[in-house]
Amino acid sequence: MGVVVNLEEGKRGAGSIKRLIELTADDMARVNELILSKAGSDVELIPELAWHLISSGGKRLRPMLTLAAAQMFGYSGEGHVKLATSVEFMHTATLLHDDVVDESDLRRGRKTARMIWGNQASVLVGDFLLGQAFRMMVDVGSLEALDVLSTAAAIIAEGEVMQLDVSKNLETTEDEYLSVIKAKTAALFSAAAEVGPIVAGASRNDRAALRSFGMNLGLAFQLVDDALDYGGSTTDLGKNVGDDFREGKVTLPVILSYRRGSEEERQFWKKAIEENETDQAALDKAVRLMNKHGAIGDTISRARHFGEIARDALAPLKNEPQKVALIDVIDFCISRVA
Repeated sequence: MGVVVNLEEGKRGAGSIKRLIELTADDMARVNELILSKAGSDVELIPELAWHLISSGGKRLRPMLTLAAAQMFGYSGEGHVKLATSVEFMHTATLLHDDVVDESDLRRGRKTARMIWGNQASVLVGDFLLGQAFRMMVDVGSLEALDVLSTAAAIIAEGEVMQLDVSKNLETTEDEYLSVIKAKTAALFSAAAEVGPIVAGASRNDRAALRSFGMNLGLAFQLVDDALDYGGSTTDLGKNVGDDFREGKVTLPVILSYRRGSEEERQFWKKAIEENETDQAALDKAVRLMNKHGAIGDTISRARHFGEIARDALAPLKNEPQKVALIDVIDFCISRVA
């Protein structure tokens, strides 16, 4: 079974990851082989459950960032393939854990693993994938890469706990929310981009540039997802539109709408988010209020802001094909809401 790479582009084709896919195709083939190998186990449930999610599609951006970043500095060994696979396993484990915490029913248009095999199996298989990820990091033999990825794993877990604290809390501030997504989402983007130059022996300045690029790309990516949940399509989002609303998640569009709304509108948000009154009529009203107060547009503006910071982070680097491809990724991310 091969890993499916989603070639989805932005709504108007304004952004594309085609160049990134082409540059990393050979290395991604090696990553896919390693995924097949390392997701295997004599415990039948482990590969069965892992493959349910791994084979369900997705853009595979994070491992491709690692591969392209290593290529940019002339790396030609095997370490970047193992690190890219580690990054993908970390991401997959996070999704398995997220679906349990969020009590999600669908992921990429399919039933979540927890709906088929239960919460306990999902958590434990996620733990197995994390263990395999760290074994591959050790195999690479780079303490610096291990440090970056292990630190990211801890930060992601902190982000999960932070999200529990803000869950259904309509008094959450924008800064508090940005702290959550910086940990939950952007930390892995940042680590994925940084370990490429590390294994390639690049300078600390080059490492810092890719680290900043990844962090700000991750923030932009998550904010676009937040906007798409209220104004996109299932194809754009990889899950059902309105899932965040139905799960009572306090994302930036909700925060801005609640802050800017009248007392009557705030009562609506309290019933929806805190009391789970999230039927289709409530979702339609939520979208109307967001449009009224410019919440979706401002969320997209924030995403564009972080996208520009990511672009600026790459500016000092040589104009290698991989650099151009990484800039394309920024455009692709933002174009999903174009």
